[in-house]
Amino acid sequence: MAYRKTPAELERLSGAREHLVEQATNVVAEVGWAQASVNAVAAAAGIAAGSVYQHFPSKAALAVEVFRRASGREVEVIGEVLRSPGDPVERLARGVEVFARRSFERRGLAYALLAAPAEPAVGAERLEFRHRYREVFAEVVREGVASGALPAQDAQVTAAALTGAIGEVLVDPLGAPDGDSVEQLIAELIAMSLRCAGASPEFSTTAFSTTTMTPKDRA
Repeated sequence: MAYRKTPAELERLSGAREHLVEQATNVVAEVGWAQASVNAVAAAAGIAAGSVYQHFPSKAALAVEVFRRASGREVEVIGEVLRSPGDPVERLARGVEVFARRSFERRGLAYALLAAPAEPAVGAERLEFRHRYREVFAEVVREGVASGALPAQDAQVTAAALTGAIGEVLVDPLGAPDGDSVEQLIAELIAMSLRCAGASPEFSTTAFSTTTMTPKDRA
């Protein structure tokens, strides 16, 4: 008869796996994918390197899990902002602001998710999550067009342009942004995004508040 783990054992293993992923995420945020070795992650988690393989068959598998969780949370937050009630143009502006501000709050992790050199498996995940970002941006652009707040356009094309441009604008400053320039950069990023979507001039030139993030947005 095959041995079956008890509920207590399964709970312990699940907790250990969660702790391992959390610590691996911290290591990646600190040193990037290339330097986030199994030994470094194991040391951060307080376990032997061999114990990592009880939960993941390879470093690549662990890296993919870290990426999926971290990126998935960001897509979830931005999706909630873009799908919230209210004017679609204002929601688009707020979504861009929240994305940028969350990136600057945890710069190392944001850079790792956006652009840091990584294994091919992580690169494939990046492409998948860019598609997910595009979809949530496309939804709010379609709403803007339907309401007359935005001009007629291919929402998928606009969303793809926004996704690429936002990431490109943020990548370099994420390394060591100057505290006085971050607010201006976010304002410029919002204005650029609204121009890209074809918002009317009063929207694209408005200085949106940079202190509007709620505790839920920061989570």
